[in-house]
Amino acid sequence: MQPVGCILWRQMDAVFKALADRSRRKLLDQLHRSNGQTLTELCKDLDMTRQAVTKHLALLEAANLVAVVWRGREKLHYLNPVPLHEISGRWIDKYERHRLQALSDLKKGLEENKQTRRTLWKNRS
Repeated sequence: MQPVGCILWRQMDAVFKALADRSRRKLLDQLHRSNGQTLTELCKDLDMTRQAVTKHLALLEAANLVAVVWRGREKLHYLNPVPLHEISGRWIDKYERHRLQALSDLKKGLEENKQTRRTLWKNRS
């Protein structure tokens, strides 16, 4: 039995692998602009074979970045932003927090310095 953490890491690795390719990122951008497209619609704007697009979509599906809904015989592809949000929370937000805290500390320090200079200036007079 695998620990839950291993499954989450494996899923995150799949997302990073899917995002590593420019063509897959372009597919995600297309779905962001117009969600629920068929394979034919997605192939229109790409300079690659239908089979190549199918392989890219399979990798995006495996990474859970694309969800599929069948409407009759038509297979519609939808962007799933949840894995991207999870990556943002895990890999981007936590680093941003430190920078924002540093800016806040700098602002407080400058304000305290300004107040100290005012006090010294008043006492001089």
